Amino acid sequence: MLARQRMTSDFFKWSWHLSATTRHPRKKLLVNIIMADDLATLGAAAADEAASAIVEAIDNRGQANVIVATGASQFEMLSSLVAHDEIDWSSVVGFHLDEYLDVPATHPASFRRYLRERFVDQVPLKRFHYIEADAGDARGTCDTLGRILEDHPIDVACVGIGENGHLAFNDPPADFETDEPYLVVSLDEACRRQQLGEGWFATLEDVPRKAISMSVKQILRSNRIVCTVPDERKALAVVRTVEGPVTPHVPASILQTHPAVTLFLDPASADLMSPP
Repeated sequence: MLARQRMTSDFFKWSWHLSATTRHPRKKLLVNIIMADDLATLGAAAADEAASAIVEAIDNRGQANVIVATGASQFEMLSSLVAHDEIDWSSVVGFHLDEYLDVPATHPASFRRYLRERFVDQVPLKRFHYIEADAGDARGTCDTLGRILEDHPIDVACVGIGENGHLAFNDPPADFETDEPYLVVSLDEACRRQQLGEGWFATLEDVPRKAISMSVKQILRSNRIVCTVPDERKALAVVRTVEGPVTPHVPASILQTHPAVTLFLDPASADLMSPP
């Protein structure tokens, strides 16, 4: 069953009721999709969704805990999110989704640098927990952040999807079973080529082969997930995520099992999906 509802002149909300999968044989799956015609509108819509979750958490508990993604797909979303002045940012604690192993925070491709420039330095957060992936003790870094997360249930995770279907830096086949909040992971060639293609590195050889990433299970523990995925480069990953089976070979397909995930697409990234 497929329902399509007109929301505004600029974007639509689609809901797919997907058939059961072998992994979740008795569970009805629901993926909400909002599509916008341009990146600015798309980013604003995703930011509005995230801001709503943040404000609700602060109203209910006095604090909001958020996960923030990086990459070219998040530019417009973050730009809009930091402009939401109704958010009491002093009540917001942020968490870093992933970071390259042994890349200093001063490197142009560092996700710490990205987040500092586009998010952390733009709003007066209560605290932001970076992944210090160049500290020389990757396992210790993972363990420390994991302990912090135990006391900070995530209200909203702002994420994207990679060209290879990865979720954070969980490349296929992703580990759907580990309970560890953060992992040291290996980056496959498709992922590394995406980083090169987006202009973060000069050559493929420069792209790191390992990273620290939040695990799939930890992302799914978030109360709400806002997933922003523009660009035709992501079209195949999107259709496999939404219309295919839940499989570690398409890590983002696990989003089908989350009760409150919204996927924000543009016409290019939605191009291969079945028509409504």
